[in-house]
Amino acid sequence: MSRVFMKGTEAVAEAAVRAGCRFFAGYPITPQNEVPEYLSRRLPEVGGVFVQGESEVASVNMVYGAAAAGTRSMTSSSSPGIALKSEGVSYCASARIPMVYCNFARGGPGVGSIQPAQQDYLQATKASGNGGFRMPVLAPATVQEAVDMTYRAFDWADRDRTPVLILADGVIGTMMEPVVLPEMKSDEEVAAIKESKKKWACIGHPLDYAHRSWIEPGQWSTQKMQKCNEDAAALYRSWEKEAEAEEYQTEDAEIILTAYGISGRIAKSAVNLLRAEGIKAGLIRPKTVYPFPNYAYDKLDYGKVKAILDVEMSIPALFVEDVDMAVKGRCPIETCLCSGGNIMSRDAVIAAAKKIMEG
Repeated sequence: MSRVFMKGTEAVAEAAVRAGCRFFAGYPITPQNEVPEYLSRRLPEVGGVFVQGESEVASVNMVYGAAAAGTRSMTSSSSPGIALKSEGVSYCASARIPMVYCNFARGGPGVGSIQPAQQDYLQATKASGNGGFRMPVLAPATVQEAVDMTYRAFDWADRDRTPVLILADGVIGTMMEPVVLPEMKSDEEVAAIKESKKKWACIGHPLDYAHRSWIEPGQWSTQKMQKCNEDAAALYRSWEKEAEAEEYQTEDAEIILTAYGISGRIAKSAVNLLRAEGIKAGLIRPKTVYPFPNYAYDKLDYGKVKAILDVEMSIPALFVEDVDMAVKGRCPIETCLCSGGNIMSRDAVIAAAKKIMEG
């Protein structure tokens, strides 16, 4: 297929359409505004529905309703907008509703800045809503990965009846790169996907709680709720085999840079420059930040690796907590950080790596 030059936000929106998404509800917020803007034009062309809700809360609940009826559905926002959507996402997790949403993260906390950051890591991977639920979280480092992960997210969501989050940032959202778009699902394929959900979808079943895809107040006894939580925990454990990371020049590395998303991309270029200067650097870049790719850190030769450098656009460091759990004390971990809308400097990464090696 031919390559096209697209902005990250618009490429994600087009990937969603090609994956069979036929409903989107959202609300404007920088730096993700091009997602709803693009879909407001694109979805009607394929028989889909676009709604600009009166708020983020309204929008995510519209997605809940459309997805509960079996339609592949999506929303997107940025940091504080994602926080507002958290209750609706938790309802989808409880009712086992497949939906996809994207966070083009900005600086925080609070309203924060409109510039890119990675300060939503804990929100994304640990506390996307109440009740302790989990969901797959995919972290692209390029526009192409954002496209591929969005397309994959809809299949994952449907397979396991779960929300799936694309954790991007303002850099990925606003940059333009050449991408190869996935194939467009045909009308027949989209119809077949919806048809396959009839056993549980909210489409006029008799009052049979076993098939209901919504939550009624007082529906859950403590026994039912615990059983649902146990089933969910088993599902989350099954995702361990889905964990994925890029492992770059790690075989003989004496220092490992580790980062996700745009910081991972910057760190990879730093590895190349460090190697050119004779420093044996490598990179582990998680592509899924939940489930976390612990296996990549277990494979390292800790007889060679002197230290790991955590690179992230967050102060305080957040991603480093999962890195620390994966490393299990087998070598020191240092950090290279920026936040509040400042983009990670490759020179800063190189300087931090050299300081560790000199020490």
